[in-house]
Amino acid sequence: MKKYLHIIILFLVLSFSQAQTKINQNLKMELDSILKSDQIFREYIDSETAENRKLEILKETVYSKEEFAKNTWGIIKKQDSINLIKVERIIAEYGYPGKTLVGEPTNEAAWFVIQHSGKIAKYFPLIEKAGTNKEIDFTKVAMMQDRLLTSQGKEQIYGTQGAGKRIINKETGKEDFFRYILPIKNPELVNELRKKAGFTTTVEENAKRMEIEYKVYTLDEINNLK
Repeated sequence: MKKYLHIIILFLVLSFSQAQTKINQNLKMELDSILKSDQIFREYIDSETAENRKLEILKETVYSKEEFAKNTWGIIKKQDSINLIKVERIIAEYGYPGKTLVGEPTNEAAWFVIQHSGKIAKYFPLIEKAGTNKEIDFTKVAMMQDRLLTSQGKEQIYGTQGAGKRIINKETGKEDFFRYILPIKNPELVNELRKKAGFTTTVEENAKRMEIEYKVYTLDEINNLK
């Protein structure tokens, strides 16, 4: 019995070692660096980021507060372009760098870069396949699908995408910045669809997280906002 127990233990150790060696460590390190550079500036502009953390980010990225404030989105877009070049090279060589190849949460790095690019339509089938194969969480597929649909002027499915526009307040006559959840195809089913996709929050809760008061709008209503 002891002999068989030793064999089983040895098999488990070898299996674990083999699983560990499947991770491409060099690629993982590169993608971790890409993910950090994608997120760090967005962390800075997040309303929930503490001031001391913002100072740390500026120090780490070698920008002054004034310099970053003057060209916030220019700096972010420049980094996004650099990251996209790197990720496209990686995809050309490896396909989508998913959980099996680089582990978690590194498997989300390429997703973030594509989500922040103008090439979602090109890469969405690859992301969808990765989600189906459990190489990336399916909620990421849902978020990208929503962004793709809304970028095409269509209704989203899962209610993940918000937007804003300047409108004239009828009561005050002054210009306000109006924020809203972009139109949803089947709003009466959206929370059921979100749950099936793996989301743990409702569309209402997600809107609140984005500091938006949830209300259902049609495409015509949004397009006719003045």
